[in-house]
Amino acid sequence: MSLAKNIRVLIVDDSALFRGVVSKGLSADPDILVVGTAVDPFDARDKIVETEPDVMICDVVMPKMDGIEFIRRLLPQYPLRVLVVSSVSAAVLDAMNAGAVDFVAKPDIASGRTSAAFIAELIEKVKVAAHANIPKPKALTDAPKSVIQSGLAATKKIIAMGASTGGTEALFHVLSSLPSNLPGIVIVQHIPPMFSTLFAERLNKALKMRVKEAETGDYIENGLVLIAPGDRHMQVKKLGDRFRVELAVGEKVSGHCPSVDVLFNSVAAACGKYAVGVILTGMGSDGAKGLLAMRQKGATTIGQDAASSVVYGMPKVAFDIGAVEKQSPLDGVAQAIINAVTA
Repeated sequence: MSLAKNIRVLIVDDSALFRGVVSKGLSADPDILVVGTAVDPFDARDKIVETEPDVMICDVVMPKMDGIEFIRRLLPQYPLRVLVVSSVSAAVLDAMNAGAVDFVAKPDIASGRTSAAFIAELIEKVKVAAHANIPKPKALTDAPKSVIQSGLAATKKIIAMGASTGGTEALFHVLSSLPSNLPGIVIVQHIPPMFSTLFAERLNKALKMRVKEAETGDYIENGLVLIAPGDRHMQVKKLGDRFRVELAVGEKVSGHCPSVDVLFNSVAAACGKYAVGVILTGMGSDGAKGLLAMRQKGATTIGQDAASSVVYGMPKVAFDIGAVEKQSPLDGVAQAIINAVTA
């Protein structure tokens, strides 16, 4: 089914070959109209005024001005949905911090990812980005003004979180608002392999809690955050009076590997009422059924609201099926977690 209005796309990349490949690939979709291409941010600035795109696809490494600085300068003047396309680099996370909606990794021969798979993912993410709320740009030093303090008593509860589009910044916002003595946290963020490692490393440097990419056998401990690798399902298992994670390669579940549903279902089975489930911004329905399973087992469940979500997809489906016990704006999620843990 075609959309009522074509999605207008501007492509910004210094490589003529890459611009041509992306333009041809996107134009093959009847819902997407490539309205222009640009070789650098200064060329792009003029093309934005001229073509009025809905979505801008932007490289990170470009001449005259890098993509991150361009996005930071652009968005306050021209609120625009930006999709970053780049090689694997921490700079992509900087672009998300600057206000990009999402990112797609460029094709990499070493990884075996084909150009056709890249174009298919790009088309899908352009369509998601076209209807996303535009994230507010942040200064690199931005973080909540103060960490929420809590008189946490000893607890056996664990916290399970899931997110997709817009989730890297949403997770940073929530985690940086939490005290370092919080019960252990397990997270599935839809993110490609290698980027999950960079994401965990970035959070570890920025937060008071310890953050690492999860490995099979890691125990869930107070003050520790475990991030699922970008190509492994993560499950929580009970071992005596402790909980640990197990990772496994598997088919996509609810459209994803890692899957939030896989994590949440395992938490429901292993932890029952001794858990808190949190579903944040993201496209699709992954995590909704798993969150419902957690609630039915007695866990406290929290969902991000529509106004603060970049994409109100996963939290909406969870809310609609009755999986969300408490709905909260992003700024209130950390306090909702504290309340649940200390209840």
